[in-house]
Amino acid sequence: AGARAFVILRTKVLCILDQELDGEQKEQTAKYFASLQLANGSFQGDQWGEVDTRFSYCAVLGLSLLKRLDLINREQAINYIVSCSNPDGGFGCIQGAESHSGQVFCCVGVLYLLGALDRVDGEQLGWWLAERQTQSGGLNGRPEKLPDVCYSWWVLSSL
Repeated sequence: AGARAFVILRTKVLCILDQELDGEQKEQTAKYFASLQLANGSFQGDQWGEVDTRFSYCAVLGLSLLKRLDLINREQAINYIVSCSNPDGGFGCIQGAESHSGQVFCCVGVLYLLGALDRVDGEQLGWWLAERQTQSGGLNGRPEKLPDVCYSWWVLSSL
């Protein structure tokens, strides 16, 4: 997981600084991200096969920055993310997992990058995100949890 985060950070920094990766580096990096996609559209985080929607976001973001989304099965990736949505309007880290605002950010991010925001029930998701505000005015990541300033990012950026 640490190596993947480093590769994404390096890719982001180079893109922000408008520095090009050389052709071979770009291709190797893109192939690495694409190699993490599984047949069901999800992305694994490492050689042991752990799956989480955060890994989908990291891989899709990296490929988007490299302009190589063509290397993955986009429709399968979209379908997998949609399958991680819950009746409450949020998204979990895998199918059937509890909704969490960090996962919402990742899933909405993937759907945005793949041009599939129309697959989100915006009203239901907006309601779930609005419900993250606690009586103290802070935001929590999931129901019945304490507020934390980090959730301000996950919730508000997802709106």
